[in-house]
Amino acid sequence: MTIRKVAFIGLGVMGYPMAGHLSKAGYEVNVYNRTVEKARQWASEFNGTACGTPREASQECDVVFVCVGNDADVLAVCAGENGILAGLKPGAILVDHTTASAELAANLAQLCQQQQNGFIDAPVSGGQAGAENGVLTVMCGGDHDTFSVIKPVMDAYARFSQLMGPVGDGQKAKMANQICIAGVVQGLSEALNFAARAGLDTDKLVETISKGAAGSWQMENRSATMVQGEFEFGFAVDWMRKDLAIAFKEAKKHQAELPMTTMVDGFYEQVQSMGGNRWDTSSLIALLQDKHQR
Repeated sequence: MTIRKVAFIGLGVMGYPMAGHLSKAGYEVNVYNRTVEKARQWASEFNGTACGTPREASQECDVVFVCVGNDADVLAVCAGENGILAGLKPGAILVDHTTASAELAANLAQLCQQQQNGFIDAPVSGGQAGAENGVLTVMCGGDHDTFSVIKPVMDAYARFSQLMGPVGDGQKAKMANQICIAGVVQGLSEALNFAARAGLDTDKLVETISKGAAGSWQMENRSATMVQGEFEFGFAVDWMRKDLAIAFKEAKKHQAELPMTTMVDGFYEQVQSMGGNRWDTSSLIALLQDKHQR
């Protein structure tokens, strides 16, 4: 299957640059966004077409990518008279980059199969910077043949894509990803807070320990802003708690204990109570800094 025309539904901080990379890679790109002006802005910046509905954007496309907020948002753009599924031609593939539930992935796959369309659940990791720089990691669920078709297309904005297993396994992999991040950010918050209170130079500390076993993406990319108490950017606490809620629900089904993640989710709830709903996930350190200041 030769992919020439694609659509991208959802032009948020992730979708906007991802769709841009597809355009730069030479694909004919239709876009749709709930805020019409955002789609028009994208079309003025890149070579592509802003469309009025998901159905219009999806018509005659070989692949349709979705990157919106949650399960309800995905259903809103996929179902109904003006949804993606109403516009998909037989043989086209729907790829959902939204971090959503495994149940939703299974439902979408069934709907696609009923009308001879392929489906891949494909949540991403790497944040806004990863999307802008085209170096996202993509965790996919679906069949091998469908994945082999869409992987070269996703390479426009991904440095690594992996088929994790059948439909839903991409979403489960993203849950594991978020569980890891929660623990790493809490550990980094405690380490930096300890270092500052103990009189260490945190810049020298990070430069040193980042080269060893303690190193992480969070340390490399967030430690400086964490020490400065700067959080008005990045992946919002509200979205992290949404992702963790999905992980908790799935973990309960499999009787998998998540004690550390449950604790950190409680800390994020405290950050929200401080007004940090839209702060970056690295804002966990604010709880420790706030206690020290008091």
